[in-house]
Amino acid sequence: MSSTFGQAFRIHTFGESHGGGVGVVIDGCPPRIPVTAEIVQRELDRRRPGQSEIVTPRKEADAAEILSGLHDGLTLGTPIAIVVRNTDQRPGAYDEMAVKYRPSHADYTYDAKYGIRAPSGGGRASARETIGRVAAAAVARQVLDTLHPGIEVLAWVSSIQDIKADVDPATVTAETIESNIVRTGDPAVLDAMIERIKAIRADGNSVGGIVECVIRNCPPGLGEPIFDKLEADLAKAMLSIPATKGFEIGSGFAGTLLTGREHNDPFRMVDDRVRTTSNRSGGVQGGISNGENIVFRVAFKPTATIMTAQETVTSAGENTELAGKGRHDACVLPRAVPIVGAMATLVVTDHLLRQRAMGR
Repeated sequence: MSSTFGQAFRIHTFGESHGGGVGVVIDGCPPRIPVTAEIVQRELDRRRPGQSEIVTPRKEADAAEILSGLHDGLTLGTPIAIVVRNTDQRPGAYDEMAVKYRPSHADYTYDAKYGIRAPSGGGRASARETIGRVAAAAVARQVLDTLHPGIEVLAWVSSIQDIKADVDPATVTAETIESNIVRTGDPAVLDAMIERIKAIRADGNSVGGIVECVIRNCPPGLGEPIFDKLEADLAKAMLSIPATKGFEIGSGFAGTLLTGREHNDPFRMVDDRVRTTSNRSGGVQGGISNGENIVFRVAFKPTATIMTAQETVTSAGENTELAGKGRHDACVLPRAVPIVGAMATLVVTDHLLRQRAMGR
C-alpha cells in the first residue's frame, strides 16, 4: 500500500531506477474523459533527464506506453496502465554502492527494513519512480479540464540556496516558467541561479532550494476534515517526493511572527462571492478550500550524491569511504518543478471527485 496514493482517483506506481521500466496504474478515473498520449508525453518530457546543461546527463526518452483503459481516445472507467521502459541503464556504476551505504540515501534504511535492496540508482527510492506520478497527473489534468475547466496548477523554482526569486503567484505564467532551464518564474535571477548550479557541480558538490506552487481557480469546498484536510493531503503528497525536507502553506512559518489581528483574512462579498481581502491562509481554512489561490512551498535538500569522498560504512559493518559515481543532478530543483505540479494536480483531482461523489 505504500506505493498507492489517493482515494477516489487512486494511483499505484511501480518499477526501479535501473529495472526494466517504471510506470503507474490509475484506478478510479471516470469514463468518457478525452485523454491523449501527447499530453502525457509532454509532461514526461518536462521531467526527463538530459534536457539541459544543468541536469543529469542520463539519456532517456521516457516514452510512455498506455497499455489499457482507453478506447478511441476516451477513458473506459477501467484501470489505466502506463509504462516507460528504462533504456540507458548502467548498473556497473553502482557496484561499489552494492556494499557501501551512500550517505543520506535510502540504502541503509531499505536494508534495515527489508533486508534486501536494489543498489543500482537507488532502486525504488530513486526519483525515477516519479515518472509514474507525472504520467498519472497528466491524465488527471485532462479529467480536470473536462469536469472543472479553469483550474490551474503552476510550480516554479522559488530559490536556489540563498538566491531568491521574486514571483507573484497570482500572475506568474507557464510561459515564463518554461522559458528557462531553471524553471524559475523570475528571469532577473536566472543567470545567478545557473551560475550557482554550475559552480557547485564543478566542485563535485550539490545544492538545494525551494519550489513554490499555486493552484488557481480552485472551487471552495474541497477537502475532507479531520484527517484528510486539503493541506494535509498536499503536505503528504509533497513530502513523498524524494529529497523533500519541508512543506508550508500560506504564511507558513513566517505566520508565527504575526498576531491574530495581523494574520486573519477578513471576508467580504465580491460579485456575489465570498472572498478574502488577504490570503495568509493560503487558500485553505479548516482543511477546506475557500476559493482563493492555494499557495504552498516545498523545501528540497541538496542532492545526496556528491562526487567527493565521504565517510560511510559497508553492509558488513566496516568503516570506509565512498565518492559518488554515475550521472546525477547537482540540483534537483529544475526537474522537481513538474513533479510538484503533478502531485498537486493529483490531490486536487482526487478531492474534486470525492466532492462530486457527495453530490456537491
